[in-house]
Amino acid sequence: MKVSVIVCTYSPKMKDHFLECIRSLVNQSYPSVEIVCIVDGNEDYYKRLVKDMDDKLKSKITLHLNERNLGLLESRNIGVKLADGDVVAFIDDDAIADRRWIEELVKMYRKGAIAVGGKIMPLWLSKRPRWLPEEFYWMIGVTHLGFPEDVREVRNTFGSNLSFKRDVFLELGGFNPAMGGIKGSRILQGGETELCNRMRKRYGRGVVYNPNAIVYHKIFERRTRFRFLVRRAFWQGYSKAIMKGLTGDIREEKNFLKYLLAERTRARVVEAARGSIDDILKLLFMWIFLSFVGLGYVYGNLTKLTRVKNLK
Repeated sequence: MKVSVIVCTYSPKMKDHFLECIRSLVNQSYPSVEIVCIVDGNEDYYKRLVKDMDDKLKSKITLHLNERNLGLLESRNIGVKLADGDVVAFIDDDAIADRRWIEELVKMYRKGAIAVGGKIMPLWLSKRPRWLPEEFYWMIGVTHLGFPEDVREVRNTFGSNLSFKRDVFLELGGFNPAMGGIKGSRILQGGETELCNRMRKRYGRGVVYNPNAIVYHKIFERRTRFRFLVRRAFWQGYSKAIMKGLTGDIREEKNFLKYLLAERTRARVVEAARGSIDDILKLLFMWIFLSFVGLGYVYGNLTKLTRVKNLK
């Protein structure tokens, strides 16, 4: 079984991180790996990569330049079309794959899975904020508290550790590029969720989650700023309202909300009552982020009619 890994990159500032990601893919324990790299419409960056990469590394990858900036989701779709593996896997240019990442994904395909994802661990490049609740690590692209801890089928995993049988991905038409879109000041998120919802509707199956398939996601200091996080929370709420208009299915989000309101709030209150300053802070910020998600959801419901028509 051949696995094609798609890595998209755009900014020259990410060059060193991108190359570190590629090296982690070259050194996988699984032998049959194809690496397809998409430079999204930045010709100068593409030329720098061609110049700076040694011949050995260049021989291990397919490097493609989009003629113009198309965005992450459309770039991934292009990468899949260029690939020829039985499985296509996605990882971000600011992530590092565990040496056994592909091997662990393949284990699930050999058991009959049609899509497989894994765990994303944080790789902090600055001090970890003591006030950031682990329940909201999804805002920084990391597997959060409350996600399953064992092998099981889920709706979706994050896009930096997600894979599909290539024929399934192509039959579904790939990612909807509009689901990763920016329109004015509005940021629409959830391309992976929308695709996996379509997969569930067509095949009646979700993504098999294997926590042993690990990717390490670099957490830059800017992603830990309060302003960044509340903005992301708001637009996540907005995106879920749009998602509901498109697919009518946000059961996973409702279940997670119940988990936060009941189990996690109670656990944080108990710990805070014992004098844990960190849990007091995390409880406070958990409710702040929940409030911004809720505001985004309300705003999305007020504006979704026109937006959903444009996405279909």
